[in-house]
Amino acid sequence: MAGGITLRIRVRPRSSRDGVAGVHEGALVVRLTAPPVEGQANAALGRVLARVLDVAPSAVRILRGESGREKLIAVAGVSPSAARARLAAALGGDRR
Repeated sequence: MAGGITLRIRVRPRSSRDGVAGVHEGALVVRLTAPPVEGQANAALGRVLARVLDVAPSAVRILRGESGREKLIAVAGVSPSAARARLAAALGGDRR
């Protein structure tokens, strides 16, 4: 995957709002309002990550963990440095 990254993700479905919530045990924590039913949370995860990393939703792919809270995600079209900067901005803007 040229120009891409992989991320360890821990999802928190049925949260009050969508967004990145921090890092826990080396995994990026992503809150999702969607329930973990029939792929709804996975679809929401793709949309949230695409928005935060400024890529197309089709660039986000689950490599491992489709049915669990711990996931390994591949994101095409973003460099590691750009991803770090965008995630830091999202985390910084989320804290008050």
